[in-house]
Amino acid sequence: MPDLATVIPAEGGARAAAILMMLLEEAEAADVLGRLEPDEVKQLGATMYEIADVSEGSVNSVLDLFVAQARERTTIGFEADQQIRGMMERALGAERADKVLARVMPPQKFGSLEALKWMDARSIAQLVEHEHPQFAALTLAHLDPAAAASVLELLDEGQQAEIVYRIATLRPVGAMAVESLEQLLLRQTGGAGGATSRRGGPSEAAAIVNNTRTPVEQRIIRTLQKLDKGLARTIEDEMFVFENLLDLDDKSLGAVLRTVEADRLVLALKGADDRIRDRFFGCMSQRAAQSIQDELADRGPTRLSDVQDAQKTILAAARRLADAGEIMLGAKGDDYV
Repeated sequence: MPDLATVIPAEGGARAAAILMMLLEEAEAADVLGRLEPDEVKQLGATMYEIADVSEGSVNSVLDLFVAQARERTTIGFEADQQIRGMMERALGAERADKVLARVMPPQKFGSLEALKWMDARSIAQLVEHEHPQFAALTLAHLDPAAAASVLELLDEGQQAEIVYRIATLRPVGAMAVESLEQLLLRQTGGAGGATSRRGGPSEAAAIVNNTRTPVEQRIIRTLQKLDKGLARTIEDEMFVFENLLDLDDKSLGAVLRTVEADRLVLALKGADDRIRDRFFGCMSQRAAQSIQDELADRGPTRLSDVQDAQKTILAAARRLADAGEIMLGAKGDDYV
């Protein structure tokens, strides 16, 4: 953090410095004085006696100058705001610092991308619906999955899969691209920024699709399979992991397990925790469960890749049964009659 003595306003001279000193707590003021030369202390002390009747406008001008010069001496961007806030809180106390910063900090420093979190889904959908799909993808990638899914469902069905595809293939985005996004948001929210973005990827795309209603999810996945089968499979794999089997009811989980060979079950459960094992055993016959437990106890060290392959086998079996309509992999808030 920059030293407080190094950011006393220079352009305002001794008067500005004296005003700032009078705003400090006694201990903080003493610390600053201890860093000055004797002649500077004398001049500053004399000026402090002369400004007993200083106006509020003069105080505000000095604080503005202090923040501006402190910003120039700190790291560009969000770190500068943190450093300035730290200095102000240390010197003025948290409550007074908040009041000062609320008035003097430039609003564009708070980041318009953050403003997305305060907008409702329909407003965001209206913001991006007529923009390029890449713009929509970058916008949704900055939302949490549930919020992004709500926005996605409000967009044209013909756009949904392409936007998910672009989120899944999103690479780190440079400041210029993010600035274009923020310029549009600026008109809507009054914010701005200027950092690079590392949002996106198959995991984020999967999390968003996972939060959509089942018909929307199925339509998106079907379209993605036409665009890029490999990517569609990757997203599906991210959407449905081994632990998700716990979400199945006992009847459905039992149906899945009955389609899997015992050796594959042993391998899959070798890398599972007790919670998963107990749930699996509860969906088997007592004899089958005991047999699997005995094999697990006798099985030596197992390669992680073998365990993961076995778990994928069980997940594939679950998907096959779901595709055949024999089980449901998740209600996701859909209505039933």
